Amino acid sequence: MSIDWTQHRRKAHGLGRVQEFLKQIVYGGNDGIVTTFAIVAGFAGAQAEGVQQIGGLAVLVFGLANLFADGVSMGLGEFLSGRAGNDLFHTRRRMELREIAENPDQERAELFTILCQRGLPPGEADKVTDILLRHPEMMADLMMTYEFGMHDPAEDDPAVNGLFTFGSFITFGAIPLVPYFLLEPSSSTFRLSVMATFTALIALGVLRWSATRERMGRAVGETVLLGAICAAVAFAVGWLVGG
Repeated sequence: MSIDWTQHRRKAHGLGRVQEFLKQIVYGGNDGIVTTFAIVAGFAGAQAEGVQQIGGLAVLVFGLANLFADGVSMGLGEFLSGRAGNDLFHTRRRMELREIAENPDQERAELFTILCQRGLPPGEADKVTDILLRHPEMMADLMMTYEFGMHDPAEDDPAVNGLFTFGSFITFGAIPLVPYFLLEPSSSTFRLSVMATFTALIALGVLRWSATRERMGRAVGETVLLGAICAAVAFAVGWLVGG
């Protein structure tokens, strides 16, 4: 009887969608927040008369254009990198199978060393190596993991990963623009955008914490700190160029 390992992980180990796609959600969300706020902070930091005249319209036009253009780019980038990773894995695995067939003694010595390094006593490592050598497919999978640090991408869908990256980028990246949709541009609107940005960063950090259960201070603190650094750089550049 075959086992659907994806369903097994979800039911038996409580692995939800957030945990499955945490990398894409955090990556896309953080980049979306920082990228969009960079537009807001850049215009707020600039003091040139022309920038002040177009004000909120410029923020929305450039912000939305940047949001969707970068969101599509991020999603496609995740898709293409996933496809490239899959191709690399299968190419490297075929080479490993060929090496096992053509030079079994060398591969046996490598596997024996790996097993010993990972804690197996030499006697047991020797027996396990002899067994795996009779099952080259399994041996190749183990070598891919321990020798090259590559996992089987069979259950990874680059298209789904790309969609999660795009969706997270758009969802979180839109938050810094919300005050400019609701209010006339002013210093108060910018302050609300700053608050919205930090709220989004905190929410992303809490989402990371809820998925990983690492220390909340670390999960939220790292997310907010990195976002704050990028925001400060964007504001400083706008002030230096337009001030």
